[in-house]
Amino acid sequence: MALDKMEALEARVRGLVELVQDLKRVNAALQVELRAARERLSKQEENNRRWEEERANIRSRINKVLGELDFLECMEESKEVALD
Repeated sequence: MALDKMEALEARVRGLVELVQDLKRVNAALQVELRAARERLSKQEENNRRWEEERANIRSRINKVLGELDFLECMEESKEVALD
């Protein structure tokens, strides 16, 4: 009877050891995935920052061109008033 209990306990311990080893493997794989995901996130954040800078630059250039067009329109209007 005591031998059966000892064997059952040994089997449970072996099962737990296997479970711990499996969990360690899964944890290691998840750590690798997490590292890769963080790297991808970092790259994406860098891309987003560059796109925002480019977007702001383009917006600035468009506003400059629009300002120059407004200036030209004002110049044309003042020429027309001067001719009248």
